[in-house]
Amino acid sequence: MDWRRLLNLEETQVLGLDIGSSAVRIVQLRKDDAGYVVTAAGITEIANGKETGQEQKEINTVRAISECLQSTGIQTRLAVCGVCGPETAVRFFKFPSLSPEEVQGAVLLEAAQVCPFNVDDGAVDYQLMPDGGDSVCGVLVAATNKLIERKRQLAKEASLDCVLMDVDGLALLNCFSKYEKTEAGRTTAILNIGSSYTTLAIMGDNALPFIRDIAYAGGTIVKEIAAEKGVSMEAVKKTLLGRENPVGPEMGLGDSLEKACQKLIVDVTETLRYYTAQEKSAVIEKIFVCGFALVKGFIELLDSRLPARTVLWNPFDKIPCDGDQNCRDILQKNGPAMAVAAGLAMRSI
Repeated sequence: MDWRRLLNLEETQVLGLDIGSSAVRIVQLRKDDAGYVVTAAGITEIANGKETGQEQKEINTVRAISECLQSTGIQTRLAVCGVCGPETAVRFFKFPSLSPEEVQGAVLLEAAQVCPFNVDDGAVDYQLMPDGGDSVCGVLVAATNKLIERKRQLAKEASLDCVLMDVDGLALLNCFSKYEKTEAGRTTAILNIGSSYTTLAIMGDNALPFIRDIAYAGGTIVKEIAAEKGVSMEAVKKTLLGRENPVGPEMGLGDSLEKACQKLIVDVTETLRYYTAQEKSAVIEKIFVCGFALVKGFIELLDSRLPARTVLWNPFDKIPCDGDQNCRDILQKNGPAMAVAAGLAMRSI
């Protein structure tokens, strides 16, 4: 599904720009007869001091985008950005037979009823899907103008033009569907743990996406561990990612990690149960995890606690890289954290 904005542009190369709360990730792809090839990739952490206010955070984010872009050597200034969180919504709809002129009004009315925000202050798009009958079926996507404008402005201040806006969960499913094959009757679940939000994206056998953003993610996990251990969040992050030895013998984080992940595990489990109850034929046997997944022991913990086999997903295991050695190193080290950016880069204009 291509959630493109109404832009009268020729198809050209874009970059996928994933602006998170703790880091910026950029991926550029080239499409040929064999599929996609990575031509450039970069990741830059966003500076975040203890006394950083909102204005300074915006400045730090723009600086991180500019540094990340410079490190990749990418020349295009056309970017596809993603949004997630409580100011976005992805919902399935089904109406009785309607004329093409009536569909848009019906979609807007449906959005007003199901979105957790005032759609008059947002943008709504939709994709119709055949159902083999007389009904009108499809998926609507909505996001607040405030969220969309913030992402566009951040890109603009870094000298980029945001020409498309996508939803992170749909970008994940788009990327996954290009390279991972699932058996008929099986349901795909992708869990992307970011810094502020965890996105659970599910695609059933009916090809309809289910997206839920959970407000408990990597940043909260790190904060919980730091509070328990009485150390800085930076020290916890470095230890979890294996960038340095634990700070003293008390920094063994196995039990602390499990305790800090408890709420996330409960939220994901409840969401999976809700989905399977709604889609009675759905069988979720495997969950593909990306984002925060590089933390030592994290995948094993989820695999032991979630109601389905849980595995690490690195899309770049199957997407070849034609970039320089630095690009290859980034994808090898941070591939699972770059999945959203890859999905965004697969959009076309």
